Amino acid sequence: MHIDLSGRRALITGAGQGVGKGIALAFAEAGAEVLVNDLRAERAQEVADEIAAAGGAAAGVPFDVTDYDAVTAAVSDGGPVDVLVNNAGNAGREGFGTLGRFVDSGPADWEPFLRVNLYGVLHCARAVLPGMIDRGWGRVVTISSDSGRTGEANLAAYSASKAGAAGLTRALAVECGRYGVTVNTIALGTMRTPATEALWSDPDDPRARALLRRYAVRRPGRPEDAAALAVFLAGPQASWITGQTYPVNGGISFAQ
Repeated sequence: MHIDLSGRRALITGAGQGVGKGIALAFAEAGAEVLVNDLRAERAQEVADEIAAAGGAAAGVPFDVTDYDAVTAAVSDGGPVDVLVNNAGNAGREGFGTLGRFVDSGPADWEPFLRVNLYGVLHCARAVLPGMIDRGWGRVVTISSDSGRTGEANLAAYSASKAGAAGLTRALAVECGRYGVTVNTIALGTMRTPATEALWSDPDDPRARALLRRYAVRRPGRPEDAAALAVFLAGPQASWITGQTYPVNGGISFAQ
């Protein structure tokens, strides 16, 4: 199936590496002009330069999704956004949050997850939706986690933040469908990204082997696994699909 996004401008948050980078590259390959967001300006620009070197159109747009004023300013300065992919997320790595038992945690532990995974999505959606509604066309795709769909021990705040984003998807789908705007969520399983590379670098690592035994397809996810569905949901073939959460998770759990 050929998906043509020529003439569309797509903002991909957290696209400086990993899943977000894979999605940005896939959107560029489909013909979209890509606004590459990342918290770190150098990472955003590197991906934008890679897209440009391959013949695509892209610009780096660094901002912090947790800063509402910065988000709205970037969207205002960057021009119309036809497609928003909310990929920026916090899974508790690199000092951005603490994982562990809920009963041993408190508000200071929960806040980093909620700020990025829920408020970041709220900020970006609020910034782009008025323009989409005015133009009568738009796509919002939020990259979530299977933890938010099924729940997971020691990830309560993270799971809650991701479930909240999926709930926002359903509410916005009801509000915005009449204006030609669709809103969907992709719930990912464990992905192989720079943040998790240490786990996968040794194929005999017992932690990796134990984790993969839980998956029907015994490998971690790749950025292109998420990117393919994100591009489809942004395309014309998906114009009657909205308010849904799609697991892309190697079969660790199944949708009912």
